[in-house]
Amino acid sequence: MNPFDAGILSFFNGFARHSRLFDSLVSLSASNQLTKGGVITALFWWSWSRRGSARPRDREYLVAGLFSSLLAVFVARGLSVLVPFRERPLRNLALNFLIPYGTDSDALIHWSSFPSDHAAIFTALSVSILFVSRRAGLLALGYSLLVICLPRVYMGIHYPTDILAGVAIGACLACLVKIDAFRSAVSRPALSGLERSPGAFHALLFLLTFQIAATFDPLRVIARGLIEMARPRALSSSKDVQAVGNAPLDTGLGNQGDRRRLAADRDVALEPVVDH
Repeated sequence: MNPFDAGILSFFNGFARHSRLFDSLVSLSASNQLTKGGVITALFWWSWSRRGSARPRDREYLVAGLFSSLLAVFVARGLSVLVPFRERPLRNLALNFLIPYGTDSDALIHWSSFPSDHAAIFTALSVSILFVSRRAGLLALGYSLLVICLPRVYMGIHYPTDILAGVAIGACLACLVKIDAFRSAVSRPALSGLERSPGAFHALLFLLTFQIAATFDPLRVIARGLIEMARPRALSSSKDVQAVGNAPLDTGLGNQGDRRRLAADRDVALEPVVDH
């Protein structure tokens, strides 16, 4: 492990398990959907609702910023698959990491820690807000780093370099909204939908920002539920097929030779026919 990660992790881990209240508050800020992403999306909606002559331009930036945030998640998840697997600090035996109170040591098993998709998506959204409102953007960036990202280092979910990589991904992709061609191509279809049907547009925009605030946990729960519901049906179907294949022949024939001849006829009938 590099000295940068080891030193910062060792420093923060020195505070672990000294206070159950402190550890629980850190765990709450990192896991609760309201404290995690709700504040950032609230700042997005505040920026979206601002009045003034720059409102059309601001909304172009915000719509393009949402697209960049989603793109940041895909890039971060793609990198986690492409680069070598990196075990989370709380399960890295070489670190002798002391797990803080309230931290689930079994969380995110088989998920590589590098890079942080939380850092990527919320940095991208915060930088996009910054392009619209300096005050709201700086608040969003500070909140993302201190309340969303830093607790994940303290809890052993990420290394500091995981966070830095996620921040770099999010910031770079958010800067795409400064390119006129990109911003126009992404925002024009959405804003035309806003003009045609404001109610439907804002309903869909709310659902999207809700999913971002919840880091898409509700969608993952639904997907897992559908998989679990489909799995028993598939297993029972395979068992039924196996049972039919292994079932004895009930032919009504008492003669063993007749049963053998019937079985042979059945095997011939089941041979594949090749159409030349």
